[in-house]
Amino acid sequence: MTASSVDRANRAGSWRWPVDPARYDTAPALRAAEKDAIIELGLVNLRRLARHDPAARGWQEIRRLLRPLDDAAAALEAPLTSHRRRAMLDATAVVLLRCAETGRSYWSWTDEEWAGLLGQDQHGFRKAAPGWADDAVRPYLAAHAFLLGGFTAFCRLGSFSRLTLAWRVFGRDRVDGEIGRIRSVLAGWGYRLGRDDDQLLPMVACQMLLLIRSPNLEDLGTELFERARRERLLPDARGNTLHAMQRAVAELGFCDPPQRLTGRHSARSSGSPPAWAEWAERRHGTSTLSPRARGYVRTTLLKAGRWLEAEQPQAADPASWTRQTCAAWVAAVDRMKVGDYLQRTAGRKDQIGKPLEAATKAAHLAAVRAFFRDLQEWEQIPRRFDPQRALAVPRSIAALLGPDPRVIADDIWAKLMWAGLNLEGDDLPQARAGDFYPLELVRAVTLAWLFSGQRSDEIARLRIGCIRWQHGGTGIAGDSQQVLARDAVCLLDVPAHKTGTAFTKPVDPVLGKALDAWQAVRPAQPKFTDRRTGELVDLLFAFRARKISTSFINNTVIPTLCRKAGVPAADVRGNITSHRARSTIASQLYNAKEPMTLFELQAWLGHRSPQSTQFYAKISPATLTRAYDDAGYFSRNVRTIEVLVDRDAVTSAAAASGEPWQHYDLGHGYCT
Repeated sequence: MTASSVDRANRAGSWRWPVDPARYDTAPALRAAEKDAIIELGLVNLRRLARHDPAARGWQEIRRLLRPLDDAAAALEAPLTSHRRRAMLDATAVVLLRCAETGRSYWSWTDEEWAGLLGQDQHGFRKAAPGWADDAVRPYLAAHAFLLGGFTAFCRLGSFSRLTLAWRVFGRDRVDGEIGRIRSVLAGWGYRLGRDDDQLLPMVACQMLLLIRSPNLEDLGTELFERARRERLLPDARGNTLHAMQRAVAELGFCDPPQRLTGRHSARSSGSPPAWAEWAERRHGTSTLSPRARGYVRTTLLKAGRWLEAEQPQAADPASWTRQTCAAWVAAVDRMKVGDYLQRTAGRKDQIGKPLEAATKAAHLAAVRAFFRDLQEWEQIPRRFDPQRALAVPRSIAALLGPDPRVIADDIWAKLMWAGLNLEGDDLPQARAGDFYPLELVRAVTLAWLFSGQRSDEIARLRIGCIRWQHGGTGIAGDSQQVLARDAVCLLDVPAHKTGTAFTKPVDPVLGKALDAWQAVRPAQPKFTDRRTGELVDLLFAFRARKISTSFINNTVIPTLCRKAGVPAADVRGNITSHRARSTIASQLYNAKEPMTLFELQAWLGHRSPQSTQFYAKISPATLTRAYDDAGYFSRNVRTIEVLVDRDAVTSAAAASGEPWQHYDLGHGYCT
């Protein structure tokens, strides 16, 4: 421990280091007289047992070694029982004997030497320490290592009690007070770590305080948290606790919040020509698309680069592409199979070798088409062809594209809705610490998926106060007990979304009540930046100072409902996903007894044009059958037959005597 570190700690607060190296003789080498004195004193004297000789000559010789050890032990804050006093004296004896063994004073011991003496765990300590040193000696040795040797490598000590050590060297009240400051922030956000019975936060917090050798949160800088992750100073299982602690310390204003890595992609993409890969990376870095869309375009462009490397090496530079190269790429996409020209095929083993779907082929062509369009518009390559024509989707592929909403069957959807309306706490997946999210939040998200008909991104971005209740155009409280409130209209404010600006739509009151119930118990959360609008907003679905993921519905809500309802997570149309609910609700509204028109449904879904709505609303066979019956195709033709055949002439036998009984339409309204 250097003098500068002591000065920094002393300036941090009222707590002062009990052993200032400037007050002691810190010579690293052990003098011959000191080594001889330790040997001469013997085990009985060094352990200072009842029969030891306090007047022995050797005590004066080792005074420079003994005094700092006794000062450090005396500065520890802990009730001094006879057993603890014995352990403290034995810890001093262990250090002195190790000094004689190594020929060096403890002031010069490295972290490796201290860790070797302390052991990776209690069993390792018993192997390294003398047999007479019991388990209670190890914590006091750790205190000597920290106070005298500058030791902070507590990550090497296994399940060592950092909290107890911090209490002893910093003081229990001071340590508990600093941990309490973190707890108050986390408890306000809804973290389980904010509870008094939690044991994870004290361990991690004390580890960090010991690393900076200070009991003050003000000294916890951003670099320390980054170092703890980079050097793995905590077990991997404590990463979430460290993340939450840094968020709380950042909220207190002492460091930066942890960075979330978004839009990550492989930095080592192989197989593409260098020139093509450079243009693809440049496109990825300057695109204004969403991170997910940028990643898909980059993957497609690198896929095209591997095709170039294999089939068209002369066109590795985008400036070298011609109409013939475009035609070759279109033909290659049309014949391409799953797994072709991919760098990684993990997770696609069941699909490898199958032809690409028409929508995937169209997306591949669209990515390369937009790539060349932008390069030409930015005048980065010469205009040799028109990308819109040379890379257009062939008619054979375009004929397979069109509205085909993947509607969930009515019986399965009814079971999922029943499961959502009757969701209980026992239905939620349990973590080791209990429920990850409160039941009110999960129920509100579930009913939003079942009733709102919105995309998962829009549900995750709903804001506080998004539900409004009205009756006759007048706003009322959602929990009102008035008679008029029973017939109130529930309105949902949808934020700016994929294709348009914010709008308001009516929803079922059961959804409004669920959202109001969650809002009533929602802990106060910090504001979040809306990734679409850039505004700082109060998101409704936030907990532990973190907004719910857009994949929460797919990964948690839907599997939970399927288990409760006893239905499979997939049907003949594929997996049940969050977006399929949008198609299902739209189709049910379009096929209702009193159906919504296409334009009304367009407004309810928030689409810009009716063409988009056609991709969600599907006419059901029942509706089509009812319309077919109403058209009266068969009865109309029966009536026509009755007109063209003279039944009276047939029944009176006049037809047999030569009377005309068949009449033919001549096309101008007259018969003969």
